[in-house]
Amino acid sequence: MVKALNAGLRRALADDPRVLLMGEDIGPLGGVFRVTEGLQKEFGPQRVMDTPLAEAGIIGSAIGLAMRGYRPVVEIQFNGFVFPGFDQITTQLAKMTNRHSGRMKFPVVIRIPHGGHIGAVEHHQEAPEAYFAHTAGLRVVAPSTPHDAYWMIQEAIRSDDPIVFFEPMSRYWPKGEVDLVENPTPLHASRVVRTGTDATIVAWAGMVSVALRAAELAAEEGRSLEVIDLRSLSPIDYAPVIASVQKTGRLIIAQEAPGNVSVGSEVAATVAEKAFYSLESPVLRVAGFDVPFPPAKLEETYLPDADRILEAVDRALAY
Repeated sequence: MVKALNAGLRRALADDPRVLLMGEDIGPLGGVFRVTEGLQKEFGPQRVMDTPLAEAGIIGSAIGLAMRGYRPVVEIQFNGFVFPGFDQITTQLAKMTNRHSGRMKFPVVIRIPHGGHIGAVEHHQEAPEAYFAHTAGLRVVAPSTPHDAYWMIQEAIRSDDPIVFFEPMSRYWPKGEVDLVENPTPLHASRVVRTGTDATIVAWAGMVSVALRAAELAAEEGRSLEVIDLRSLSPIDYAPVIASVQKTGRLIIAQEAPGNVSVGSEVAATVAEKAFYSLESPVLRVAGFDVPFPPAKLEETYLPDADRILEAVDRALAY
């Protein structure tokens, strides 16, 4: 995914001179995860800019650049570091198109590493998507594969709306195929990534690979699980989810974020509204615990794994 994002950003920079990259150590270093490696050398420091250690200033500057017709792409170094810039995102960036009655566009992309599984400390492994998905005026997306990352970052940059772009750190290094010519799935579309008949698992970002692993293990026991990658968290494309639940009658939602007042909560409520008579059991959520992210030694206890998903599947099938 790191190389796919790098290639997607390179293509966006080459295609549109209005695209600018901004962030801490994204220039010669190429960012903490090397997503922007080589881009400053290729496009120059006026288009790939190292910034001060000041997230509010970075995002505020990006808003001003967008007002002047540029398409800034902001990198937040780690997920927990976004909060110093939270006010700029939620009370300024998200509101300004509406504030100007649609006469101005604010095409700002905010790239944020997402989730755990890297053995880091607090503020480095969090999943803060609910804050932003809750905020009217923002779009929120999260690729789970290198192919999606390559295409979704370009689509996000072309959008005239502000987009929070979550990148699962647990998927930065595993390899996957990328079709550089064609992309059949629009930016805000959900996608069935494994078909099944007994129960539906909905996941996004790094949890998609965990859900697929759970489905593989379930298949060894003769159970058929369908896995859906949401890809977009605001707006959410519910059509594949509803169609799947109408087929399987059971839904398990898997996320790294705490379960209380979360994206998973919203998906559960919406499915209960739209597919109530198709459900054979309650919608179940498998999530991080409702506590601050623990020390690295405890992350495997905190983060949902395939076994926790399968335990939820057992409970759903027992109804």
